[in-house]
Amino acid sequence: MFSSACTAEKKGNSAEQDTSKAIAENIDANAFEKGIKSADIQLLDVRTSDEYAQGHIKGAKMIDFYGDDFKEGLKSLDKEKAVYVYCRSGGRSGQAMKDMHGMGFKAVYNLKGGIMSWSASKKEIVR
Repeated sequence: MFSSACTAEKKGNSAEQDTSKAIAENIDANAFEKGIKSADIQLLDVRTSDEYAQGHIKGAKMIDFYGDDFKEGLKSLDKEKAVYVYCRSGGRSGQAMKDMHGMGFKAVYNLKGGIMSWSASKKEIVR
């Protein structure tokens, strides 16, 4: 599992200095649900199209972790908006979170236990 918070200080004159945090964090289904209720987030499913078709979280965009164009797909996301990412059990999405963190995304939250934990928590799945 991967969880970190890094800070980066912007350079400039003292009046323009600002500290911003880059977040990469594993969170449980309840925290994930609370987070995705915000209008200003991106919800990402990194499973295959077959897995996605079997059921996904409402509003999720699918970018297949195993696809040849996975990294290109990540580039289509807004790095300034929080990304909530999940897969089947948390492995692929955990790696995707690390990748996005390395690409400069400001905030990435991984669903601990993936859609399996979401389902076990009796949360809504769209089929």
